[in-house]
Amino acid sequence: MMNYSINAVSEAANDAMIHVKQSHIGFGTTEKTSATLPNPAELFLGSFAACILKNVERFSGMMRFGYEKAELEVRAKRLENPPRMDYLTYELTIYTQDEKLNSALLKKNIEKFGTIYNTVKQICEISGNIVVRKNV
Repeated sequence: MMNYSINAVSEAANDAMIHVKQSHIGFGTTEKTSATLPNPAELFLGSFAACILKNVERFSGMMRFGYEKAELEVRAKRLENPPRMDYLTYELTIYTQDEKLNSALLKKNIEKFGTIYNTVKQICEISGNIVVRKNV
């Protein structure tokens, strides 16, 4: 079993900060920064994206394929009552010259072994695809 821990701080009428290891991630809790700082829903999507991109790196070694860059777009649909994410969709673009990349197997591995992916899958529908491009 693995355990995780973070620290978050918010002061009244100001925005907040998450402290994780040596990183500090600011996020918006006030109207004045709603257009410039990520909100909690966007941080949630960022965590989902981080899970997928971490697994691209992990499985590139295990599946023995090289890549220059991976780019991910995640979109979500939020329901109002109760407020929750209902549907996530993603498009993962992998830039590679490597013919050995089996994108169907990579997608299967991401969906089977992603911690955040599997947590989210318990509460909402997820669909996505992988696009392979030859040039960056």
